[in-house]
Amino acid sequence: MALSSMTGFARSHGVSGTYAWAWELKSVNAKGLDVRLRLPPGWDAVDAPIRSRAAEVLARGTVYANLAVTREGLTPAVRVNEPVLEALLSTISGLGKRIDAAPPTLDGILALKGVVEVVDQAESEDERRAAEAAVVAGFTQALSGLADMRRAEGAALERVLAQRLGEIAALTARAEATPGRRPEAIKTRLAEQVATLLAASERFDPDRLHQEAILLAAKADIREELDRLASHVAQARKLMSQDGAVGRRLDFLAQELNREANTLCAKSSDVELTNIGLELKSIVEQFREQVQNLE
Repeated sequence: MALSSMTGFARSHGVSGTYAWAWELKSVNAKGLDVRLRLPPGWDAVDAPIRSRAAEVLARGTVYANLAVTREGLTPAVRVNEPVLEALLSTISGLGKRIDAAPPTLDGILALKGVVEVVDQAESEDERRAAEAAVVAGFTQALSGLADMRRAEGAALERVLAQRLGEIAALTARAEATPGRRPEAIKTRLAEQVATLLAASERFDPDRLHQEAILLAAKADIREELDRLASHVAQARKLMSQDGAVGRRLDFLAQELNREANTLCAKSSDVELTNIGLELKSIVEQFREQVQNLE
């Protein structure tokens, strides 16, 4: 199964009865799955099924999901607010007895605020439920498009990560073959250092120097670091071929690879090995940065 990125974008839209809806989904990196919904007022009923479907498809990432809904093709209904009209006529009648003025006209009364209301046609319960089902289905469609885009991004990341793992393996092999890490080379360097110290002063204890030389030789051995680097590369390649979200586990391996590269540099007493270790640290950091984008 191909790797999946945590970044992507998708849209979907449709019509159900008098309702027209549109989804816009965007996902970015996150430690876990965080679905952030923006719904129009009155559409909270779709919240739970949408979050459930997102959790079925995605494992990590912050998903911003925005829903827009409009009602189209409606004939507005004109309605007279009877209580307001009766109260208004009663008031006009009372004022007419107190003030000598021309009687109000019909258009004047209807023009007063609150007397006439223009409202949308009432929706039926079945129509609303059908619209909600269509909106959830539209989210599922957009979610599928988002997942496809994340997989396409993941495929590109997989190629980059495979290349970085190949470079790490090649550097490990170079370190393995470096003449400076062979026991004879380490012994020669230590012998030269001991000889220099003995020539500088006669107060050094030869036996103590011999013991220290053995300890230094043991510390300079990078066999364990090379074995771990090779093991981590093999494990990373195995994870990249598995199903499911592997971003967290690859991130852990990236940290372990960096740890071994640091130890190799710290132990190295050879210029070539040090240069290999520094180059290794750079490649591992590039690997880790790309892994941060994986689901």
